[in-house]
Amino acid sequence: MDIVLDKTSETNASLIITLKPEDYRPEVDKKLKQYGKQVSLKGFRPGHVPAAVVRKMYGKGILVDEINNLLNKSLSSYIRENKLQVVGDPMPNREEADAIDWDNQDDYKFSYELGLASDFDVDLATLGSVNHYTIEAGDKEVDETIENLRKQFHAHTHADAIAEGDTVYGELKQLTAPEGAEPFETKTALPLNKIAADVLGTFIGKAKGETVTFDMATAFPDEKDRALATGVKKEETGNLTGDFTFTIEDITRHEPAELNQEFFDKVLGVGAVSDETEFRTKVREIMGQNYARESDNLLRRDIEDALLENILISLPDEFLKNWLLTVNEGKFTPEQIEEQYPDFTKSAKLQLIKNKVAEQANIDVNFEEVMDSTRQMVRDQFGFAGDMGDEMKETVDKIARNYLMDEKNNGQNYTTTFNRVFDDKVIDYIKSQLTVVDQTITLDEFRDRANAQ
Repeated sequence: MDIVLDKTSETNASLIITLKPEDYRPEVDKKLKQYGKQVSLKGFRPGHVPAAVVRKMYGKGILVDEINNLLNKSLSSYIRENKLQVVGDPMPNREEADAIDWDNQDDYKFSYELGLASDFDVDLATLGSVNHYTIEAGDKEVDETIENLRKQFHAHTHADAIAEGDTVYGELKQLTAPEGAEPFETKTALPLNKIAADVLGTFIGKAKGETVTFDMATAFPDEKDRALATGVKKEETGNLTGDFTFTIEDITRHEPAELNQEFFDKVLGVGAVSDETEFRTKVREIMGQNYARESDNLLRRDIEDALLENILISLPDEFLKNWLLTVNEGKFTPEQIEEQYPDFTKSAKLQLIKNKVAEQANIDVNFEEVMDSTRQMVRDQFGFAGDMGDEMKETVDKIARNYLMDEKNNGQNYTTTFNRVFDDKVIDYIKSQLTVVDQTITLDEFRDRANAQ
């Protein structure tokens, strides 16, 4: 076997692989013998079909499969052993491949176009400092959060007259149906928050027993909202046009939950707090935890931006655009590829940098680390907290393993989790090598900083 790399530029190269009979024939002959022992053909005893017949029937298929396997292994090994910074996938020369005469050739030549990233060094000391923000949850934010929770855990009351935001129950009737159709009528609930503003005033102030007349298409211009109001399928709302009447039978209103023990227990769990002061303290604490996650996400983004700004990498742009168009054949147009290309290159450069950091720092991920991450995901998803008994631990472990080994998605769950754990370890290492400056700021200041980037 002969492999030649021809670099036409810093970021573009071709790889030529030449195979001779001694490279592939031993394995082809071995597989033909195996087939010969298994083939059942009329007129011959099992396992006694002549080798020439087996070769004629299966030889070309076995040859093609073996050469493809050999090419894939050789290509991967060469790239790995020579530490080529390949981006995208090697692109085979289809014209050369199609011109191969599998019946008469002995030597085979295959050409691949490679896209390469330029050489680069990672010196984390040059990145300077990054800020990590501690976000204060002020009284204003706590008040807003509690008000939202009160609305979320609302109570239902019955009102005498309609107000904005109410839900009204009653009888809906179509005054004039399209030709050939029966007038539509049903008992239903109309959510006033879905009614168009121009029609809403027709309902406001009306009491039980009154009848409102309105144009259905004007009141509910969105077909989904019209389907929700009438109880029919979205695709069946075409005939629900023209004037309708609605006779009001009941009016329900969402009232914010009272600040009492029942509300505290619903939000935080039974007995977690016993009065409003403790409730506010706990809400502030939970908000701080949520803000910490937002702050960590911004720190991660700032670190990645610093990596991209300080480590310059050139990519084979035209090669990558062609590759993206080829592997996504029919899914994207050249214009869409062009539009999304900057995001793709950012992701590709970051991955190259992180891989080099991992190589320099000997960062790796083992199976148990992937399992630990998945176990935590299961605990979070099912609300398991604190110490768990052996039986519960076994249950969590079983769920985690089944998730990672799910054959329906070809191991994608494991790959996704592995990549996330790897990324977290690399970012944590980079953090340890940088100067991280802690700052305490308000939520508004944090949002201004986050939105400015």
